[in-house]
Amino acid sequence: MAWLKFDVTTPEKPEVLAITVAMGWDDPDLTVGKLLKVWRWFDQHTVDGNAKSVTPALLDRLIGVTGLTQAIADSGWLVIHSGGLTLPNFETHNGKTAKDRALTASRVAKSKSNAKGNASTVTEPLAREEKRREEKKVNTEGESATHSTPSQPVPAKQKAEAIAKPDDVEQQTWADWCQLRKAKKATVSSTVIDGARDEAGKAGMSLEAFLKVWCLRGSQGLEASWLKPEERKQSTPLNKQQALEQRNRDVAEQFLKSRGFQNAPI
Repeated sequence: MAWLKFDVTTPEKPEVLAITVAMGWDDPDLTVGKLLKVWRWFDQHTVDGNAKSVTPALLDRLIGVTGLTQAIADSGWLVIHSGGLTLPNFETHNGKTAKDRALTASRVAKSKSNAKGNASTVTEPLAREEKRREEKKVNTEGESATHSTPSQPVPAKQKAEAIAKPDDVEQQTWADWCQLRKAKKATVSSTVIDGARDEAGKAGMSLEAFLKVWCLRGSQGLEASWLKPEERKQSTPLNKQQALEQRNRDVAEQFLKSRGFQNAPI
């Protein structure tokens, strides 16, 4: 069965609204439908998201909309180069790797569900198996007691996987911010970083500058609306990716305002 991993928040993403505006459409759902056709084509006809020798005009013809390929590229969701077309982050939503991850998650969930339903029938066999393992463990430990060392207790909760430093943040700024989060007994997760990047974009700041202000404030959280004018001035120039994301947010905001959504979050 061929399928794609689809984020349910896609229709409201700034990139989708930016593409909608670029194409002169009024309905983002139309954009999502065309994007699904593009993603399906890449999934079926490429291995790693690289469509060699395929031109924007050819992909437009396959999808049935002139200019769509360029609009997607302008949003940052497609790369046009001399060798063809490339779909960034292909393995996240397409290809065997993404499908294997999703199928594994489905199998685990199904296994847990079955385990709950069959608990009464498997308790006794499991108990016997546990007893055999325990007896074997005792015999083994008895033979090598003189060479064994006390086992370390297993913590009740495993530590969360460390989050890598974003490429656009300096090492010192990252270390200071992580230390602040630790002092506040707050987590450092991908969700927190994504939220900080969104707030930095709203303030017209780079993530580096936003985290610096956060450290100087010494607060547990920080939002763009909380920043003072002088704090916003500490912003460092946006890199290419940040500028693209800011452009998408601005276009999306104008699109929503033109349709009566004055305070819609982007």
